[in-house]
Amino acid sequence: MVLKLRNKILLVIIAIFLVIQLPVFRPAKNFTDAEPVNDISKAYDVPMDIQMLLYDGCYSCHSNYTEKYFWYSNIQPVSWWMASHIRNAKKELNFSEFATYSPTRALKKFKEIEEEMQKKSMPLKSYTLTHKDARYSDQDYKDVMDWAVTMQKELTQKKETPLAPE
Repeated sequence: MVLKLRNKILLVIIAIFLVIQLPVFRPAKNFTDAEPVNDISKAYDVPMDIQMLLYDGCYSCHSNYTEKYFWYSNIQPVSWWMASHIRNAKKELNFSEFATYSPTRALKKFKEIEEEMQKKSMPLKSYTLTHKDARYSDQDYKDVMDWAVTMQKELTQKKETPLAPE
């Protein structure tokens, strides 16, 4: 009797798992064909080496352009978790929309980038397990951190410099 009940429960779980795999239950991918007109590089000086580090280690979650989806991203509930993670990451910092940030917010974000690089807490270890190109060396962390500090200084200087009379 107990065996039959356990088998029925197992069959129900398997059936639910299979049903949620249907495409109708998949979240939309984080990708757009739109021109990145508000990308950070449109408003701020981002040297190519820094841009590549940001692209490799940050853009998959912190932009509108997640290009690399691995096979496991097609399995529910993993894809739901990934979509939620990306949505939350973009709320915190979106490099594709960075040019729309006010100078005060941009300054705060550059400070947060500096802190994350100093702690080496980004990119997440769980992300770098499957994305080898996102693994930063000590020098990569230092380079991004130094760039963020430079951007903070530039923004602070702009805020302190009065506008020239017209």
